Amino acid sequence: MTSPVKSQKELDARIVVAIDGTSASGKSTNARLVSRALGFLYVDTGAMYRTLAWKCLHDRIDISDEKAVSGLIRKWKTALESKDGQVRLLVDGYFPEKEIRTAETSQAVPSVAAMPKVRDWMKLKQRECLRLGNLVMEGRDIGSNVFPETEFKFYLDATLSERTRRREADGVREDLALRDRRDSSRAAAPLMIPLGAVVINTSGMTPNDSSAQIIESVRRRLDGAAGR
Repeated sequence: MTSPVKSQKELDARIVVAIDGTSASGKSTNARLVSRALGFLYVDTGAMYRTLAWKCLHDRIDISDEKAVSGLIRKWKTALESKDGQVRLLVDGYFPEKEIRTAETSQAVPSVAAMPKVRDWMKLKQRECLRLGNLVMEGRDIGSNVFPETEFKFYLDATLSERTRRREADGVREDLALRDRRDSSRAAAPLMIPLGAVVINTSGMTPNDSSAQIIESVRRRLDGAAGR
């Protein structure tokens, strides 16, 4: 595992594997498998947005009031930490691991995540994660907005029926078609296939199969770079 950065040269040499994609396409599972195989830190950017949504609910901030939410992110005390191979966003030194997975928090996330100022703040914080080590970062705008310069971009997708089946297997009922339209049409950093990304359709594939494709691609490129 890499250690916290000490110089700009070290920071510039660090690697980001960006895994974007639609809901229930396998981003989280694949990102975890890839990060373990490569020895990189795993970053779940969705958890960061969930943390903000939880904080708004905790502080009784109106999640539809962009001015109020923007005021919160200007003053809340946050920090990044690396624990058990994962980067976490702390609020006042606390990581609300269970609270961010409640139904109430899940319902609040889309409202805050669509706000341009929120996405601007998150982009800066997510780029800051690189100071902790090489990253496998998953989300919906990593390769297109947060780290567009990375050479390691992947976009996961699956059929709507397959993604719906996966959600229901987890006990979650969600209108994924609506979620896709909302994510793709928002004004700030919409969901899209990043330029130069390797597209992987995970329908009918196991996580081990799809993650193996990503791992092989990354290692091949790293070996090629080392040989130049």
